[in-house]
Amino acid sequence: MDQKLLAVAGGKEPADLVVKNGKIVNVFSGEIYDGGVAVAGDKIAAVGDVDYTIGESTKILDAQGKYLTPGFIDGHIHPESSNLAIRSFAEAVLKHGTTVIMTDLHEIGVVGGLEAIEAVLKEAETTDLKLYFIVPSHVPFSPNLETSGGRFDTEIIKRALERPDAVGLSECVGMYLAAGFPELMASCDTALAKGKSLQGHLPDADTATLNTCIAAGVSTDHESLSGKDVVDRLRAGCSVMLREGSSARSLTQLLEPVLADHLDTSNLSIVTDDLHTIDLATTGHLDESVRTALKAGVEFLTAIQMVTINAARAFQLDRFVGCLAPGRRADINLTTGPEDFRVDTVVSGGRIVAQGGESVVHYPVAEHNPILLNTVHLKKAVEASDFQVCVSESAKAAKVKVMDTLPWIPITQSRDVALNVVDGVVQCDLDQDVLYIAQVERHGKTGGIGKAFMGGFKLKKGAIASSMGHDNHNIIVMGANHADMAAAVNRVAALQGGQVFVVDGEVLCEIPFPVCGLQSDLSAEELAEEKRKFNATLREYGCEINYTCMFLSFICLAAIPLYAITDKGFIDVLQQKVIDPILEVLE
Repeated sequence: MDQKLLAVAGGKEPADLVVKNGKIVNVFSGEIYDGGVAVAGDKIAAVGDVDYTIGESTKILDAQGKYLTPGFIDGHIHPESSNLAIRSFAEAVLKHGTTVIMTDLHEIGVVGGLEAIEAVLKEAETTDLKLYFIVPSHVPFSPNLETSGGRFDTEIIKRALERPDAVGLSECVGMYLAAGFPELMASCDTALAKGKSLQGHLPDADTATLNTCIAAGVSTDHESLSGKDVVDRLRAGCSVMLREGSSARSLTQLLEPVLADHLDTSNLSIVTDDLHTIDLATTGHLDESVRTALKAGVEFLTAIQMVTINAARAFQLDRFVGCLAPGRRADINLTTGPEDFRVDTVVSGGRIVAQGGESVVHYPVAEHNPILLNTVHLKKAVEASDFQVCVSESAKAAKVKVMDTLPWIPITQSRDVALNVVDGVVQCDLDQDVLYIAQVERHGKTGGIGKAFMGGFKLKKGAIASSMGHDNHNIIVMGANHADMAAAVNRVAALQGGQVFVVDGEVLCEIPFPVCGLQSDLSAEELAEEKRKFNATLREYGCEINYTCMFLSFICLAAIPLYAITDKGFIDVLQQKVIDPILEVLE
């Protein structure tokens, strides 16, 4: 029992910090009323009339009529997608009012396993951002379809679930649960036996699959692609995480039936899933999601509930975070009102971390555990010929299956196209928006290269390569010619991870990611500027997808329909098998 907390709550000792003269946004009662918050250490001691807790040693923060909300909670986010090392990431999101995240650090685990994840969690302890760990349910996602560096099996998952910060099992894939994958089912049983939640990954789940997953114990899903998906999940008793991230801006669309039919919102929270550095540095994090919700017609208090108490309840953590109430973590945002919503001041764990919308804390660059560094190990330097898709030398053309990305979300569809063949090598066709795409195994295990054809990006020249490719983080490369593809991949390897754009053999721009080939120690503002330059160069060469490398990273994901590319080949996601992109050879 925290005796100091009780003493401050009872007026026997002075509070360490008192926020007064504010408007309390009470996410329990649904009220907004005048009052303040008293803090003892890292916890809230009292809410409302807190003048009795003020003593000579108490630091007083005058809210001057601003709204007092709980700190924001992102219930499903992969910090690695920001390409920021965890301390830079923490500093960036804290000033936007996010004080708690739930994360599996899956991408780190894909590269270096549990040991690498634990190294990042250790680095995060220096920050004021509270991390709850959601244990990856499987690494790799699709063992027969991709090669990863790290691996999670049932024994590793069991050990990881013993961690005091572990609160669930992450990304339980619907199609795998419905198929009864033995290792996944065993891990789910272990998590449930330990009182941990099962976090779903249920895109395009039909009625039978959805019912199977909920019956198995899955309590959340962040993969609703339509308003109907949201309603179906709510009706099934699922906590629905509405995604509003950089690669999937879905919130307004997903809210439509909720608002039109006045559905209960207590099981709705907002998550970002994947957040691009430029968005984080320019528009913010969950504060921007609140603004989006307000514009869509959500009431102010309801929007705040969606980024606080609702997210906490999805993990049964409302006894600890997500509200302004005695005994909870002292996470307090001072904000403006719904007309022009902005986070002004942030208290995280009882410490003031931002004022006037700017960070007042700075975390030193970590001395990274060696397991996080030097993680790119090509079996050999690649050559242009490694990326050729070959047919018979007598062929004049080939009918191929091209995967096209949607422009607003990296979901792939198929298109059958006839391509020319020269000396037995199938040629891309820029006029038909067909590029070469491949993935090169980079963990030093197989040296495998998967090859296919890509549409939707509209690149007119050169090649782009990146060491971030979900969910295996091999090197993904897309280009208009094989020579530039080889040069780009070899440069990424020389950098020990990063993103590279090559035209006619010349590197036009590059961004190194030394931490697991995924992350940089630059600040959010510094990395965002580098990415702006990178993206501007890609646009000069015709690329129409704003966040090209983020979209590319999802083209490697063998768990999201309809098609993918991995180091094993061209993947039919629904069939969960490698297929040949060549449909027919035309002599």
